Amino acid sequence: MEFADARDKFIQTWGTLATQWGINRTMAQIHALLMISPESMDTDGIMAGLQISRGNANMNLRDLMDWGLVFKQLKTGERREFFYAEKDIWKVARQVVKERRRREIAPVLTVLDELKTVKTDSLEAAEFAKVIGNISRVANFADTTASAVLKAEENWLVNQFFSVFA
Repeated sequence: MEFADARDKFIQTWGTLATQWGINRTMAQIHALLMISPESMDTDGIMAGLQISRGNANMNLRDLMDWGLVFKQLKTGERREFFYAEKDIWKVARQVVKERRRREIAPVLTVLDELKTVKTDSLEAAEFAKVIGNISRVANFADTTASAVLKAEENWLVNQFFSVFA
């Protein structure tokens, strides 16, 4: 397979995969392009590489930076901004879990905690409370699991760091 074909296939596949993570396709394609780029890229290069508009590129670059997946690089003597992506896939996966937990699980847990206070003075209210309790247990399990994964990764990184200096 030619490099250009492999590159395009990877970018398209990463875009499809990332939609399962809650990231839009173009955002993921920009991320993929930056991950496989040996150097940081400016907006014009990203636009040309993916055939997208400046507005689309800028909006998705901001989102990728908000997610902690892409970073801005300023180069001496350049007026343009350059962007690069984290290339360690474990760090990428960890960051996606962290952001999804913050953006999705935490707000749901807040609402569920509030809904658990409903008065169960009718059959409908009692059934509502039962369902909310079940959903809350699953959501708390997801939160605990995500937290454990993130903490385990942190502990591993700390252990690796200290083993270098031991």
